[in-house]
Amino acid sequence: QVQLVESGGGLVQPGGSLRLSCAASKPISSIYTMSWYRQAPGKQRELVAAIGSDGSTHHADSVKGRFTISRDNAENTVYLQMNSLKPEDTAVYYCNLRLPLALVWGQGTQVTVSS
Repeated sequence: QVQLVESGGGLVQPGGSLRLSCAASKPISSIYTMSWYRQAPGKQRELVAAIGSDGSTHHADSVKGRFTISRDNAENTVYLQMNSLKPEDTAVYYCNLRLPLALVWGQGTQVTVSS
């Protein structure tokens, strides 16, 4: 029933930065884990980062030190700050919400890193 709306994607040069946002259409409890995935053409969707109810975070080795996931519980929004972007980061990025009986996905937002 809840929907996720993503924004912030676009075209950037290598070394640039982007901040992705994912807003839930309804209030959600902070106990539910939220995460970001990405999928490049011809490749499997992979986990980029996740944030739990206690504020604990996980970042994939490929983005650790460059990307940071965070959430604003009052605004029911999760963010992904992406710095030092590389061409290899080019993909469609998806927001995910883990509910007790379902996984909710955003529509995806394109991130292209190219000179």
